This record gives sequence, C-alpha cells and structure tokens, in this order.
Amino acid sequence: MYYDITQEVFSAAVYPGDTPPSYRRARDMARGDGCTVTDLTMCAHNGTHADAPSHFVKGGRTAERLELSRFAGRCAVRSFAGAVTAGALAAVCAPRLLIKGGGELCEEAARAAVQKFLLVGTEGLSVGSNEVHRILLEAEVAVLEGLVLADVPEGEYELFAFPLKLGGADGAPVRAVLRPREEGR
Repeated sequence: MYYDITQEVFSAAVYPGDTPPSYRRARDMARGDGCTVTDLTMCAHNGTHADAPSHFVKGGRTAERLELSRFAGRCAVRSFAGAVTAGALAAVCAPRLLIKGGGELCEEAARAAVQKFLLVGTEGLSVGSNEVHRILLEAEVAVLEGLVLADVPEGEYELFAFPLKLGGADGAPVRAVLRPREEGR
C-alpha cells in the first residue's frame, strides 16, 4: 500500500505572487495531429515541491544538485496546528518529519530541526518564515512543501519524494509517496 501525498499541479493552491501553473496543447490528436504534446508553464514552487538552498541562500545548491538521499527513507508523520515549537519536535524519533495540519516551524524549532532532521515537509504553502527557510536551507535540511497528508494516519513511513532535475532552479516539483513501515524494516 502506498499513499500518494502529491497535489495535482493544475488545481493546487498557489503561493501569492507565484505564477499559476497552466498548460496548452502544442499538438493534439483531437485536432488531427499524430500525437498529443503538452507545453507547461509554472513556478518551480507550485504544488508539491522541494525548495533548493538557492531559494534563500546566496550561492546555495540549485535543484539539480540536491542530495537525493535526504528525499527517501524513514520518516514520521505528525499532526501540528499553529506554530511548531522546538519542544514539540523532541518526541519525533525519525530522521525526516512531515507536518500534518496547519503547523509552521518557528525559528527556535527550525534551529532544533537542523540538529535532528534530514528533511522537514509540510502540507502548507510554506514551512515557515523567510528566516526559518534560511536556517533549514543553510544547513541543507531538505524542505518539502505542499504535501497532502489528510488521509495519512500519524505514524512511521518510508518516504520517496525526488525533485525533478531542473538545472539552476531554486526549487523543483516532486511526486511524493509514503509506504507504511513494516516491523523490522
């Protein structure tokens, strides 16, 4: 069993000021073309996506240089509402954390997360303030935003959420999937 925790791109909420995703049919069998070809226009931060350090860190890694091992492996899904504090993170015993609900990290929690996690993900459009992003991304903690966790029970999972290899980009869409952890694995 797998949980697809990825937003559908064209119906996803868009961060204020970002380019909304759209597409056009460059070729279409319905118009008599031999095949259908779709052109896309979108911000690298639309839908479910990874932030690259270069999003907030001058000279930081770009999307094609992200450390892929951070985007796969054991993770915990935990529910939080409002500001997530450092104390609330203390009980999480996995190297990756997915925040279910409306929780956003405060700066204190981001500093604690740097000591504990390889990745932090959220259902929200943002994991936290600009400073929270800087704290996480300077330490190369992977950031996933725009997850869909409503149907996922709290617990331990295996995460698979690889960013597209977009050379020079400050973020990249991902297809994020969870698999429940089996005992002993």
